[in-house]
Amino acid sequence: MKKLLVFTLCLLCLTACDNGKKNAMSEQNEKTDSLNRVIAQKDNEINDMLSTLNEIQEGFRQISAAENRVTIAKDGESTNKNAQIREDMKFIAQTMKHNRELIAKLQRKARQGSIAAEQLKATIENLTAELEEKTKQIDILRAELSQKDVRITELDQTVTTLSEDVAELKTETQEKTNTITSQDRQIHTAWYVFGTKRELAENRILEKGKVLQANFNRNYFTKIDIRVEKEIKLYSKSAKILTPHPSSSYTLERDASKQYVLRIVNPEVFWSTSKYLVIQVK
Repeated sequence: MKKLLVFTLCLLCLTACDNGKKNAMSEQNEKTDSLNRVIAQKDNEINDMLSTLNEIQEGFRQISAAENRVTIAKDGESTNKNAQIREDMKFIAQTMKHNRELIAKLQRKARQGSIAAEQLKATIENLTAELEEKTKQIDILRAELSQKDVRITELDQTVTTLSEDVAELKTETQEKTNTITSQDRQIHTAWYVFGTKRELAENRILEKGKVLQANFNRNYFTKIDIRVEKEIKLYSKSAKILTPHPSSSYTLERDASKQYVLRIVNPEVFWSTSKYLVIQVK
């Protein structure tokens, strides 16, 4: 009977170990699958973006080639030059419009995708500038054709619309740049204050031993850019940091006058726990 009991217990232990291994392998497989899906999504985004960029560049190349054909034809003596010019100018307008749509597509990807925003923003700005320059060249070419009585009536509205689209695209790009700049400032903005226990209490920054409870006086704080301000002079021989900040990210040192100076050695870590810094001095 005892032997049977020992055998049963051993069997149960082996089964439990086997189940534990299977569960661990299952969790690892799930993590691997999740990582593979993220990598595949990144690859798809990058491939799609590169395909769009190549299509835009090819469009600009074809536009330049068509411009050259028009420039040669307008000074030529060919009997069908007007028809050829109209065809090339129409192609230019259509390709410019298509490029504008592709650039707008890239802008949407910059807002919605996970690809590095700064690199994509710079690329979009360059493409927008190139589109604007091409629009100016087309306007000049159209004026030259008009002087030579080569009127491309059906393209007037298309070119006008394209000019408006470029202006709209520039505005949208500028708005996106302003948004990124504003977000960047917000991310790197923090506030600090130092004062006596009484001063902090009067501004409801310190109440019953607790800091930054509801309705404290935010105007009493000094706003800083954490990338720039890394040293705060406290003008006191006694200083105590009341808000939570990793001790490895700063030092409290005395200057020549034996007064404390806060030096933030790792701003990213220091401000990771709180964007408000409260220091009690005497």
